[in-house]
Amino acid sequence: MDIINDALGGFDVVLQPANLLFCLVGVTLGMLIGVLPGLGPAATIAILLPLTYTMEPASAIILLAGIFYGAQYGGTITSVLLRLPGEASSVVTALDGYQMARQGRAGAALGIAAVGSFIGGTIAIVGLTFLAPLVASFALDFGPAEYALLAMLGILLVSSLGNGSARKAAVSATIGLLLATVGRDPVTGVSRFTFGSDNLADGIDFVIIAMGLFGVGEILYNMATPPSASSETPKFKRALPTRADLKQSSGAITRGSVSGFMLGILPGGGATIASLVAYATEKKFAKKPERFGRGAIEGVAGPETANNAAATSSFIPLLTLGIPANGTMAIMFGALLLQGITPGPGLINDHPDIFWGVIDSMYIGNVFLLLLSIPLIGIFVKLLSVKATILNPITVLITMIGVYTVRNSVFDMFLVIIFGVVGYLMKKLGFPPGPLVLAFVLGGLLETSFRQAIRLSEGSLGIFVSSPISITLAITILIALAAAPVMTWVLRRQQAKTEAVLHTHGRGFED
Repeated sequence: MDIINDALGGFDVVLQPANLLFCLVGVTLGMLIGVLPGLGPAATIAILLPLTYTMEPASAIILLAGIFYGAQYGGTITSVLLRLPGEASSVVTALDGYQMARQGRAGAALGIAAVGSFIGGTIAIVGLTFLAPLVASFALDFGPAEYALLAMLGILLVSSLGNGSARKAAVSATIGLLLATVGRDPVTGVSRFTFGSDNLADGIDFVIIAMGLFGVGEILYNMATPPSASSETPKFKRALPTRADLKQSSGAITRGSVSGFMLGILPGGGATIASLVAYATEKKFAKKPERFGRGAIEGVAGPETANNAAATSSFIPLLTLGIPANGTMAIMFGALLLQGITPGPGLINDHPDIFWGVIDSMYIGNVFLLLLSIPLIGIFVKLLSVKATILNPITVLITMIGVYTVRNSVFDMFLVIIFGVVGYLMKKLGFPPGPLVLAFVLGGLLETSFRQAIRLSEGSLGIFVSSPISITLAITILIALAAAPVMTWVLRRQQAKTEAVLHTHGRGFED
């Protein structure tokens, strides 16, 4: 009953007019970002970080969270209408969604995506409401050794189990850890790796790295990438699924909700993997799997439900353990730190208004998404006609102004440009920026906790296996190291199957 009472109390925060407005603006902006290919939620949140300085903490996180889960649905619109995924998690939606649009059923595809997103997101929020406090209460017993192991586990899982090459992700994480050591030593106060520059004495600001890698880096990459040819936007009359569509998709929505919720909790999982797994699952459950790729509505309902459920459940490790599950959550972690709030086990007790306010805002945000998704489709599609040569310079200008306002430093602006070039090169060479940001965020926690644990044990490493929790975490790390090659092989095989399906049906898309 305490959980229910506390959860209901969070609505006092959300229902404040200002927070309701920020929730609405967040999900609307998230849908817009999802529609525009290239500029994802991570880049948008990074660019908007300076604007949150003057906002109340609860309002800031409600706004940024709305952008994150709102973007998951925005990418669906262009996937269905133009076979142009605005988000990586909407790639598989284009397989059947675009075929449905060509058959005159674009409205049904977008409608079932909206319904599935709402159901999947709502189920995940309910799970978040009841599971997050339990995880947080369990984590209250953590000491320096446990926090050090937990930070190490988070970096390891995201590096080894994420998308792409595990080796390249490990290199990115290593660079992030090195960058976290720049500045004053947290224990002795001695400057290190500053190269005599006073501008680096306090370390590198998280906002600079985030805005450089995700903001400027993404823009540079998009400018260097030739735009994909888009076909004429299909017309549609009915923007709601029929009763038969709902019945046919009910199983896919149920399975997508469960699998998406579970995969969102895991570090390195996230919406993209959840959508891939959901599509593969529906194809296995289908009585006629040959329908997939030709306009099967389950191929839209399953992935769209899963990616929204995963986007929501990824807040569990962030809010309860202080461990971001993916790159976007790492930026959310940084946003909380900028507000003077440390995510982790103490958040629910120290800042219950923020904890429950953010969770309850997702209930209302999902309702906003459901109500806005269909009426705004036409407006969002028209935005695609705005040339990138206009959007990119404006975005860069906003980014540079934003980073200057953080510390009124021209040096920071140069750093953003440097990290923007680094971000471009990383993406060009296949090095994911997410592990770098995550390792940078957790690097301070890892170093401080490790050194505190060593001092408490007078130099003995036995403290890292001195309690049931630390032993469990240490064993989990060993299992993760052993399972990394297997999981990498499984993910590559799944991605290869998806690419094969895309190649097989590619000709049909162009006809």
